[in-house]
Amino acid sequence: MRPVRAGSHPRSGHTETTRGRLSRLNLIMFLPLLAAVGALLVATDARTWWQAVVLALGVVAALVAFVWWAARDISRVALPCLIVAAAVWALGVLVTGNDTAFYGISIVGPLTIPQLPRHRGWAALGVTAYVALTGAARLLVTQEHLSGVLIAYVVVPAGVTAVLTGLMFPNQRFYGLVAELEEAREREAELAVIRERMRFASDLHDIQGHTLHVVKLKITLAQKLLHSDAERVEQELREVHTLVSDTITQTKELAYAQRRLNLSAELENAKNLFEAAGELLGQVLRETTTNILRHAQARQVRITLSESGIAIVNDGAQEAPLPELRGLATLRERVAGNGGELTVEQKDGRFLTAAAFPDGRSDTAR
Repeated sequence: MRPVRAGSHPRSGHTETTRGRLSRLNLIMFLPLLAAVGALLVATDARTWWQAVVLALGVVAALVAFVWWAARDISRVALPCLIVAAAVWALGVLVTGNDTAFYGISIVGPLTIPQLPRHRGWAALGVTAYVALTGAARLLVTQEHLSGVLIAYVVVPAGVTAVLTGLMFPNQRFYGLVAELEEAREREAELAVIRERMRFASDLHDIQGHTLHVVKLKITLAQKLLHSDAERVEQELREVHTLVSDTITQTKELAYAQRRLNLSAELENAKNLFEAAGELLGQVLRETTTNILRHAQARQVRITLSESGIAIVNDGAQEAPLPELRGLATLRERVAGNGGELTVEQKDGRFLTAAAFPDGRSDTAR
C-alpha cells in the first residue's frame, strides 16, 4: 500500500487541498481494513483480558504508524511504534503465547523501512531477523511440538514481514517517480509563466515604445510650428491626445488578456502615424514604419498587401551599409517560427521590408 499523492500545481493552495483529499481517501480505504483485521486477531487469539491488552497495543501501534505514513510524516512516530510493536511480539512469544502478536511489527516495519534515507536493505533484514529469532525463542519457554512452533512463530511471522517489506520497496520507487513527474510539471508550468511574462513585456514594449516615439516626433513638430502654424499645432496635439488614449486602452486590454488586433486596423493606424498593433504582419508594418521615421528621409512609402504577406517599400534610404535593426531581427525569428520568411533589402536609395507566408498562415500568426 502507498498513499495516493496529489498532482503538483503552481497554485500551492489548490495542490495542498487535493493532497489533503487524497490523504483522507487513503485513510478511508485502508485504515478501517487494518483496524478490522487487528480487532479480529485480538478477538480470536486473546484468551484473557491481559492477552487482549497486549495484542491491542500492537494493533494500535500499527494504526498510528499507518495514519502518520498516510500523512507522509511517519518519521515522527516510527521509533516509538517500532518499540511498542517489537515489545508486543516479544511478550506474545515469551509470555502470553499469542502467535498473532507479530501483527504490529509486520505493519510498522514495512511502512517505516522504505522511508529511511539509507541502509534500507540492512534495516529490512534486521527487522525480519528480529521477528524470526524472537519467534524461535518460543522453544525456550514451551514444550510444544517443534514443527508447530517453527511454523506459527518463525516461518509465518517472518515470511509475512519479509513479503510486506519487499512489496513496499518497488512501491516506494514508483511513487518516487510520480513525485519526479510532479516536479517536472511544476517546472514546466513555471517556465510557461516566465514565457508568458516575457510575451507580455514584449507586447507592452511594442505598444508603449511605438507610441512614445510618435508622441516625441509630434511634439517636436508642434514646437517648430508653435509660432507659425497654430492650427497645425492644435491638430498635432489632438492627435497626440488620441494616440495616448488609444495606447492606454490597448494597455488595459493587454493587462486583461483582451487585446485583439488585425491587419486592417494596422493599415488604418499606419495612416495615423503608425499606431501600435499585434498581428504578426501588423508588427512587421509597425516596425518598418518606425524604422522609416528613425532612419530615412522618405517622401514616398508604398504598402502592398496580399493574401500571403505584406511588402513595404520606401525611398530616402541612406546609401550607407544596411544598419543593424534589432527589431526586424526579432521579427525575422517570429515570422520564421510561423512558417514565413522576412526579407530586408536596401538598394538604390530604396528600402524593402517584406513578410511572406507561402502556406497562407499570416492571418493566424501572432
